[in-house]
Amino acid sequence: MKFNILMDLKSGPWGGGNQFLKALRQEAKRSNTYTDSIQDADVILFNSHHNPKQVLKLQEQYQEHLFVHRVDGPMSYRGKSGLRLDQRIFYLNSLVADGTVFQSEWSRSQTIKEKLIFSNSNIVIINAPDPEIFYAKDKKNSYFQKRKVKLIASSWSSNKMKGIDVFSFLDNNLDFNDYSMSFAGNIDRSFKNISLLGQLDSSHLADQLRRHDIFIFASEREACSNSLLEALHSGLPVVCRNSSSNPEILGEGGILFEDSTDLLEKIDILRRDHQKYKENIKVKKIADIHNDYINFFSSLKVNDQKKKLNFKEKLKFKLGLI
Repeated sequence: MKFNILMDLKSGPWGGGNQFLKALRQEAKRSNTYTDSIQDADVILFNSHHNPKQVLKLQEQYQEHLFVHRVDGPMSYRGKSGLRLDQRIFYLNSLVADGTVFQSEWSRSQTIKEKLIFSNSNIVIINAPDPEIFYAKDKKNSYFQKRKVKLIASSWSSNKMKGIDVFSFLDNNLDFNDYSMSFAGNIDRSFKNISLLGQLDSSHLADQLRRHDIFIFASEREACSNSLLEALHSGLPVVCRNSSSNPEILGEGGILFEDSTDLLEKIDILRRDHQKYKENIKVKKIADIHNDYINFFSSLKVNDQKKKLNFKEKLKFKLGLI
């Protein structure tokens, strides 16, 4: 069985979905389960709200292909625009999907809570980064007596929900006699004490992660954060905001915080017990994630019901009426 990813994947630094799908494609090519030819594919994997018109066109053209929808969100936190996007994502799902992949159990349960309808054949498969780039250098004992503990955070998006409030708080309140902190990615402000590394490609970001000791993850709403997974795969225990899918992805590889009232305390605790949390990091490799996708694809059958959807329903979606 071979699949094709229906998305224009970008090289260089980009969003989490793009980075994961590149890693999945690379692993599939290594395993001889990927094809660049849509015609030769058994499965077309399409992503969230991207390329909906092309998805509909291909479903009409290749009705014997399996179509699997990797969904994100829900996006309701964005207000009306997010609710509208959710409606389009899951209406497309109803028109095309033979199966649905959620990136976390939180994402699936939240989708159900918000009464969004998706295909009966569905599964939770988390993400993983490229293991040739994001890997831990060692698990040697942590000794910080003679130097500052190095904190780092990263985010592709500059959206305020990615944790700007937390980084501003740390910039003003962290004890920089004991700690240093860096930030990689996009952010719309400067800091007095936090060093800004700018946008880094995956190789340079991974190198920076391995040079640091603790990852600070402050995003408020994530279906399954690639930044968080990249840090864990690079061997960094995490001080992580207790929200959305974050606890599910973190596991025992770090410590959760609620807000600025307990953040500094949690950083100090992780510093003290750094070795324990580093050894507790458990992450699934991209090879295992790839196998999960292949096993799910193999369990599916083409949903004949979608062939019966009339032209008017598809036209309404194409015209933006849904």
